Amino acid sequence: MALETSPQSPAPVRQIANAIAGWVDRLGAVWVEGQIAQVNRRPGINTVFMTLRDAVADISVPVTCSRTLFDGLNPPLVEGASVVVHAKPSYYANRGTLSLYAREIRMVGLGELLARLERRRQLLAAEGLFAAELKRRLPFLPGKVGLVTAPSSAAERDVLENARRRWPAVAFEVAYAAMQGPRAAAEVMEALDRLDRAPDIEVIVIARGGGSVEDLLPFSDEALVRAVHRARTPVVSAIGHEPDSPLLDLVADVRASTPTDAAKLVVPDVVEELRLVAVARDRMRSALGGWLAREQAGLDALRSRPALADPRSLLDARSEEVSQLRDRARRTLGHALDRAADDIGHHRARARALSPLATLQRGYSVLQDADGHVVTSVAGVAAGSALSVRVADGRIRATTTEVQPDPPAETTADTTAETAEEHDG
Repeated sequence: MALETSPQSPAPVRQIANAIAGWVDRLGAVWVEGQIAQVNRRPGINTVFMTLRDAVADISVPVTCSRTLFDGLNPPLVEGASVVVHAKPSYYANRGTLSLYAREIRMVGLGELLARLERRRQLLAAEGLFAAELKRRLPFLPGKVGLVTAPSSAAERDVLENARRRWPAVAFEVAYAAMQGPRAAAEVMEALDRLDRAPDIEVIVIARGGGSVEDLLPFSDEALVRAVHRARTPVVSAIGHEPDSPLLDLVADVRASTPTDAAKLVVPDVVEELRLVAVARDRMRSALGGWLAREQAGLDALRSRPALADPRSLLDARSEEVSQLRDRARRTLGHALDRAADDIGHHRARARALSPLATLQRGYSVLQDADGHVVTSVAGVAAGSALSVRVADGRIRATTTEVQPDPPAETTADTTAETAEEHDG
């Protein structure tokens, strides 16, 4: 019921706000279709704030939902997605704002299509069809290239012209197939199988010139994805343009952003390769020249050394050293022999000085009796005894006529003293 108000009895703001909240609350849960325009996930808050915009009119309404509901969406909800929301309208009297509390969110239209493709991608990825270790490298210069595309299409022209412009001798085998419509996936698989069985084809390109998401649906077909995965020949996906990403791009060995880019990936540029060959040849020539120059410099340095410039100079120097050493050895040996001769002379003189013959030469003699015994005392000699006197140069035979013994030692000493005194006097 309408509130009864007048200029004399107006209703306060709180009463009007509470009345609006009551009217909105009686509306109950409703299904609302729109496009997500803004998503705000505040840290530490279990509520996600969004803005739902009308697809035609410039009208939007705030929407909130629990973080659990938002995180459970597959694929994740992003800005621009078309959705149908089952929500309960709420009017916040304190702020005077209307918002919808979402209890369920569903993708619709393109959003639902993308959701199905995302679930298919997750399933195939879980099976390992998109694993990086399964990707094969393209041959550097394939002998023949297989091309799957629509007849008389811009994609065919881009691939062939750009590839032949880069490498004129490249050979192509084109297998035509529908690139759009319900028969596209089956025809592409048939053309792929035919090219894959050809023994001379080294790489296969699947090319299409872009289009809407609906037009590219055949290239996300599960059967086609599995067929590319089974192919023995490396496959290049050139579907659409840079923003387009069908599942074929994920399973192919190489993904090209455009058909023109596929031609650049499949064959090298002959001009660039010739330039690289010339650069490599110049680098090898420079390296070889530098190596030869270093070796020549080393040989010149060795040749400039005196020993190698005139090998006889080293021999002459050594010969002179040998001569000097020989002279030194001779001088040393001569000095040693001289010192040894002097030593021998000294020892000989000493031996001669100690020899009895030398004593005899100084006037001494050795007296022996008839038996050959040396006479050392007069006690053993009698008058008339035959004696032998040994002198330096022979023997003298003598006969004793008289024996005179010496006086005692004391008497002799006194006599000597008296003689000395008389001599002094």
